[in-house]
Amino acid sequence: MSGAIDWLLLAEFSLVGLLSGGVLALIALGFVLVYKGTRVINFALGEFMMVGAYLFWTANVFLALPWWAALALTLAGVAALGALVERFVLRPLAGQPVISIVMATIGLGAVLHGLAEAVWGGANLSLPELLPRKPLLLGEILLPGQVLWSFALAVALIAAFTAYFRWSKDGVSMRAAASDPVTAYAMGIDVRRTQRLTWMFAGVTGAVAGIIVASMTSLSPSLGTVALGVLAVVILGGLDSIAGAIVAGLIVGLLESLTVAFVGGQARDLVPYLVVLVILMVRPYGLFGTRDIERL
Repeated sequence: MSGAIDWLLLAEFSLVGLLSGGVLALIALGFVLVYKGTRVINFALGEFMMVGAYLFWTANVFLALPWWAALALTLAGVAALGALVERFVLRPLAGQPVISIVMATIGLGAVLHGLAEAVWGGANLSLPELLPRKPLLLGEILLPGQVLWSFALAVALIAAFTAYFRWSKDGVSMRAAASDPVTAYAMGIDVRRTQRLTWMFAGVTGAVAGIIVASMTSLSPSLGTVALGVLAVVILGGLDSIAGAIVAGLIVGLLESLTVAFVGGQARDLVPYLVVLVILMVRPYGLFGTRDIERL
């Protein structure tokens, strides 16, 4: 009897872990987009998530706008923030050592964190329940509704970005500029525009992820720390691989869930990353990353 219960527990936590991994993959996508377009790790992505969640709270709760209007306003605001960051923070550093640009993103994150505390305060805020809570029953397996719908939303957004980069004219230009900016510029591609679009899309991705996470937990300036935990996902999948972000997100989500089920919640942040470390010892460039990636 205990064996049957253990198998049921394994199946339930495995499915929940895979579903949770969708949100991890969405956050990882924000890192990958910026790295593919600029060869820089954006350590301010967590603050983009936080700002997006705060903007949505302001529009939806404080201004009482419908959720769809609040979401549209939020995405436009975060996209504009991404464009401003690229223009006034990253572009003046063009040609400088990579470490200088990385430090700029760290400083940007600190500035955004401080501004959030100054404007919204440090208290926890609650977002409305955007995702249905009704669970899905698969036989004896119970899947939480919020986890299920957050996975569906993450998959839809990742699929939309993947299709955009593969088939749209701007997407092809962005991939060309990311691969070889000098040649892309010589062929008439506006590299600055593609980099601006990269930061705008990364901001939009981060904002959606931030809204999802905040609606399932709570909203505070510390929300940005969630993204730092996803760096292991990005490195595991490969810094420049969208497919890697997806697969690694599912792997880490699965490992976290199984760790909680069979080891305990206190080891949730330890066991998955030990496994990631072992994998990286065999494939130091990640599961799908290119071999010439510079690591910081």
